[in-house]
Amino acid sequence: MAVSLRIPEEIKRRVEKLAQARDTTAHAFMVGAIEERLLAEETRAEYHAEATARLAHMKKTGKGIPAAEVFDYLRQRVQGKAAARPKARKTA
Repeated sequence: MAVSLRIPEEIKRRVEKLAQARDTTAHAFMVGAIEERLLAEETRAEYHAEATARLAHMKKTGKGIPAAEVFDYLRQRVQGKAAARPKARKTA
């Protein structure tokens, strides 16, 4: 599939400058930039899909972990302390 892009001159100059500094072509630089953006967007979509599925599961089962317990657990872990992982339970 061939794609034609109209790129403003200012962006072309910036791409060419960075591509030269990295000893690559402007084309390769742009393809790499597109790949990076695709990966970021795909990762974001996967994250949102998983979050949506987990929220649906939480609503279905009625089980969850209070945020304060999650934050306490994470705080202890960051400080290098041993911490029991909080368990999901029925919430009000």
